[in-house]
Amino acid sequence: MKGLTISQVARASNVNVETVKYYEKRKLLSKPDRNESGYRIFSEDTVNDVKFIKKAQGFGFTLNEIKHLLALVKQEDYYPSKEMYAFATAKVKEIEEKITQLENFKSLLEQVTLLPAHTLPLLKQECPVLKKIKKG
Repeated sequence: MKGLTISQVARASNVNVETVKYYEKRKLLSKPDRNESGYRIFSEDTVNDVKFIKKAQGFGFTLNEIKHLLALVKQEDYYPSKEMYAFATAKVKEIEEKITQLENFKSLLEQVTLLPAHTLPLLKQECPVLKKIKKG
């Protein structure tokens, strides 16, 4: 039986074995065949899938989103342009909301850093950052 062991997939993908197992458990990777000894034997495409997953995570996609993207990518006879447009539109909106949240948090932190350093211990109970986090 030709294929790659889990450690070979992990090494070629520059991840650890537990990561490959986790992706398999989350059904991001195709279920591998097993050899006569019961060891997983992965296809060589699995390395590309793991690299795709890691790259997509780096861009901020969730594992559920990546699962959807992988399903779309693997459809050889169908290019889902409408679905990709809807997906991209929703992701842009989500990113814009996150940017707004981060800008608000940055502004709050900047306000705190403008205070004289000697007054900071006095703010312990009314720290604006902690107050904001508690309120939500």
